[in-house]
Amino acid sequence: MAMKFRAHDTFFIRKGWLSKGMKYVQHKPDIFIDKVDKPMDLLGIGANMVKALRYWLQAVGLTQEAVSGKRVQTFTELGESIFKHDRFIEEIGTLYLLHYKLASNKEGATAWYYFFNKFSMTEFSKEDFVVALQNNVRMDEEESQVAPRSLSDDFSCIVNTYLPRYKVNPKRISPENNIDCPFGELGLIDILNKEKKIYRKATPAAVSFNPWIALAIIVEQANGRNEIGLDELLMAECNIGKTFNLDAITMLDVLHRMERMKEIKIIRTAGLDIIRINNHRTFQECVDKYYASIEG
Repeated sequence: MAMKFRAHDTFFIRKGWLSKGMKYVQHKPDIFIDKVDKPMDLLGIGANMVKALRYWLQAVGLTQEAVSGKRVQTFTELGESIFKHDRFIEEIGTLYLLHYKLASNKEGATAWYYFFNKFSMTEFSKEDFVVALQNNVRMDEEESQVAPRSLSDDFSCIVNTYLPRYKVNPKRISPENNIDCPFGELGLIDILNKEKKIYRKATPAAVSFNPWIALAIIVEQANGRNEIGLDELLMAECNIGKTFNLDAITMLDVLHRMERMKEIKIIRTAGLDIIRINNHRTFQECVDKYYASIEG
């Protein structure tokens, strides 16, 4: 399996980047490959940042590029929805959706995928993560050679994606500083010890999840099945438990809210706890229901 490391050129997603990227892709699908109008001039950012933005738009599932032929960018179905309903990416549900696409992107954002789905330490340093990821890469025959520096840069970028700067340097940076990544709002990583640079995975509050967002992920991962074990929801790669660092109690809170909407039924039988999905919805239908629910 192909893996991708350090494709972001050390630039994490800045506030406003994704909406600016979407605006230009909509207006000019060949924005990133046009030889006449330089993307740097149009987007007003440096060459390396242009490369990073081109990567990020795809890594979070907003756009896609043809594998061969002319590498123009087009919106994914999710990208269309977000551009239509929340083009400035202000809703927390939008951030959760983009985070899910990023954390489940095994080929395009391997370090993110590994961090959320396979890395089991809840408290860790950069070294802990880099060593664990290196061992994981070594087990993959095709990918035995990845420079440790790339993995180290990926770790720094993950931290900068999810940990607001003011938490790291409260004296030096005001929360209004727009260099932060919008994903910091999700509260998925916290800092335990600033001196020793020890971080921890954090569990967001159940109320921050719109039930439609969680359901979108559950149905996509269910692949057409209508009964899924609670253990699978909590522990399977790319499901809601791993994607959002949920513990069992928080996850049940989220599931109970879906149950009240009559979308699922939680069934507890002798030694087998499952949910039954009541309506055959697709990921995209759940996304549309989410935007309809907040637009009211």
